Amino acid sequence: MGNRVPREDYEWVYTDQPHADRRKDILAKYPEIKTLMGPDPRLKWIVCMMVLIQFLAFYLVKDLDWKWVLFWTYAFGSCINHSMTLAIHEISHNTAFGNSRAMWNRWFAMFANLPIGLPYSASFKRYHLDHHRYLGGDGVDVDIPTEFEGWFFCTRFRKFVWIILQPLFYAIRPLCINPKPITRLEVANVAVQLSFNVALYWLCGAKPVVYMMAGSLLGMGLHPISGHFIAEHYMFLKGHETYSYYGSLNLLTFNVGYHNEHHDFPSIPGRRLPLVKKIASEYYDDLPQYTSWVKVLYDFIMDDRLSPYSRVKRRLKGDVKLENN
Repeated sequence: MGNRVPREDYEWVYTDQPHADRRKDILAKYPEIKTLMGPDPRLKWIVCMMVLIQFLAFYLVKDLDWKWVLFWTYAFGSCINHSMTLAIHEISHNTAFGNSRAMWNRWFAMFANLPIGLPYSASFKRYHLDHHRYLGGDGVDVDIPTEFEGWFFCTRFRKFVWIILQPLFYAIRPLCINPKPITRLEVANVAVQLSFNVALYWLCGAKPVVYMMAGSLLGMGLHPISGHFIAEHYMFLKGHETYSYYGSLNLLTFNVGYHNEHHDFPSIPGRRLPLVKKIASEYYDDLPQYTSWVKVLYDFIMDDRLSPYSRVKRRLKGDVKLENN
């Protein structure tokens, strides 16, 4: 299924990431954008509603036939759980309670983590802020695939398998690229999540647990929403390392598709990113953008020029200050 991808290395660059300079230019021209920064008061209520919806779903699937459990797992549970991971992405930027209540955000992220089944929130925050600060940084940005991924997943069929296994590689990659000491918050995240999983099994049986865990794995694998993993930073066009998507799936994903805008202004909640694009439209309208995450997945698999190696990478200079909390 396809020839071997000719690319045998990342796209190494010797320039800084573009987002800091663009942020500086935009703020100089449109200082009112600063008023968009700060917490989103709606976020915590939306997250609570989504968690309660999944709790109701756990109760409803416990007596279904297995075929219907699996159907609703992919058709509904996977969408909600992937959306919950992106809610945790929002909370990692302290957009639920603000920077002055950082620990409230951390504990709330653990609450949002409950219907996902896999302890995820505490570790994600530590690595994600490094991704923003050192985009493409060699040995730091764990969003970049490993050498093995780039070397092995180099045909259409192997890329298809790689897409399915995305959750596995996102879990293992930090241990290979940038391992960090385990923190108390990560231990707490694991303890809270495992306690919840055991309680769910004890109260409702195996079917809700399968619905929960499989929904997370399927939703972050071969799924329309998971197209954002590829769309955000894979180099479909030489010279561009971040891409935005302005389609309807942003309604389910806290506007994560506004990815150039997000990297330019990571402290602005997703709900307000369309306002950034509207105010500073001349900075974004001519940048490459997508209209379909499904097409992104299809093009990535079928285009023999693209592979996990299709990422911009840079060697970092000076002091590197990693996120450790």
